[in-house]
Amino acid sequence: MTGKKNTLVGGVFLTCNRWVQQRRASGADMRSTYTRAGMLVLLMFSATFAGCFGDSEDSSLPSSERLSIEVEGGSTNNSMTIPGGEWVSTTFKADADMSVFVPYFLQDPGSLRAQNGTVLDLLMGQEITLKVLFPPRNDDIVLLMGEYGRQNWPIRAADESWMMWHEDMSRGSAIMASENEDAGGILPWIIPANDSAGAVVVKHLNTVRDQRDDLSEENGVGASGGWLNGRDVYEWVDFITDETPDPTDLADGAVGYLDRWIGNGNPAYEDAITYFEGVMVGYGLDVEVHRFQSGTLWAVNICGYKTGTVYPDEWLVFGAHFDIAPYATPPTAIIPGLEQQGYGTRTGAYDNTAGTSMVLTTASVLADFDARRTMVFCLWSSEEEGLWGSGAFAGDIPDGVTVSNYLNLDMAGINYPGDFALSVYLGPDGSGDVIDQPGMYHLAEWIGADAFDLSYQIENGRNEWEAGGESPLWGNNYQDTVAIYESPTARSDHDSFQQIGVATLGWNGVVDGYPCYHKTCDKLTTMEEYMVTDNATGESNLVHSWDIVTWWAVYAFLHMDQTPVPNELL
Repeated sequence: MTGKKNTLVGGVFLTCNRWVQQRRASGADMRSTYTRAGMLVLLMFSATFAGCFGDSEDSSLPSSERLSIEVEGGSTNNSMTIPGGEWVSTTFKADADMSVFVPYFLQDPGSLRAQNGTVLDLLMGQEITLKVLFPPRNDDIVLLMGEYGRQNWPIRAADESWMMWHEDMSRGSAIMASENEDAGGILPWIIPANDSAGAVVVKHLNTVRDQRDDLSEENGVGASGGWLNGRDVYEWVDFITDETPDPTDLADGAVGYLDRWIGNGNPAYEDAITYFEGVMVGYGLDVEVHRFQSGTLWAVNICGYKTGTVYPDEWLVFGAHFDIAPYATPPTAIIPGLEQQGYGTRTGAYDNTAGTSMVLTTASVLADFDARRTMVFCLWSSEEEGLWGSGAFAGDIPDGVTVSNYLNLDMAGINYPGDFALSVYLGPDGSGDVIDQPGMYHLAEWIGADAFDLSYQIENGRNEWEAGGESPLWGNNYQDTVAIYESPTARSDHDSFQQIGVATLGWNGVVDGYPCYHKTCDKLTTMEEYMVTDNATGESNLVHSWDIVTWWAVYAFLHMDQTPVPNELL
């Protein structure tokens, strides 16, 4: 992450509900170098409703036992668990006429692309088998059941999980089944509605996530399985930052890919470019190495492309910078015991091998994915010099192509579940007293509250943001805090895309409060030391942190591929 600061504007739209009311905060005060009013945002869906939404005595409603669920490898009922965090072949079988609202990502059998939920109409004895992605970090699954042919359904509030909603159904809104808008799609899409149509029956199941058998709790085994996982990110960081001497490596003399400082002819930098290009080619992506030069400004980006099958000229971009802070004061930066005194680093584990590793992990699972929009996975250069790489890319978009959304991965890891806050930042931000991008705000909350069961942590983060703004979140200690907010600063590559009017979403943790920020002590071992808590090792917390962020980025992608989030300031 660079030290650049700007106030920027840009935007986004959202997914499935018109739900936000914004109100201006009272008692505005100055909280940093930019003006920010104390922000208070009241989040609500467009519709409120009364009535009982649990198991009902209404004879028109089927009981939960009349719906059976069979998963690949075995069957289930109300008490059995099913796999979480992976695409599971799931059979829904009805013992009575009914409709079922499935509020999870699934693969449409016609288009073979992912969509966010559907409504199934099932006659007695009928069954349908779908691939479903159940939550990776939430043990509870909720399916809603109603009378056959039902179109309208209640839906949870964005900042609560389905189980929280089940326990207290006073909040939320409504959706309805609608015609599938996808090329070749069969199953109904869900869209906002004004009427929930009354009572439903709730069927509750549990998930269990696969785990590697060669790991323990100390190694973060709970985040080691599934479609993607934080343990893979950890092992990428471990490999890329490996300082074990290798005399055969003439670039940096080490096993890993160190010394990734931008500069014409830096052999270590070119070595990393060649390696990362090869990794993306191995994933089956169409890879381009973009070289830009303007005067003394020089940048190289490595981008892997997977062409969309419906909207190929709409690009959905994941990005992270792979360059690291160059030495500015080597006499102090490299002397043992004085690592925190100078400027510059050799490994850049936190900034930004972490983000680089998450982009590689994300690309590895999505490369075979049939997306509507073209996926672009980019490793930016020259972020530390002033966003040269991403800026050059954003300023050179081909004619006829638009960037629908941008996802930024920079410096995640030293945050929740350690003793620091996880920041989920979005923009562009137009003013400090209202949420200018309610769609993106809603989407971030919607994902985090249920898929990762972070409602409590998100509430804590909202309170901290309202009280102190962005700056304390970057340096102070917090427990159980995940803050979602619009950021008026632009210190990373999301700024380049906001400048061309694209709505963005990004993640990071401690920035200025990290003593090894842009120092030679920015190593994996240092990150582990900072992530130790009373109940977990630093390694375990790091694995879980990267698991949360990487999954969050992928879930955001799935939503944005189906329905891009527009810039609501345009």
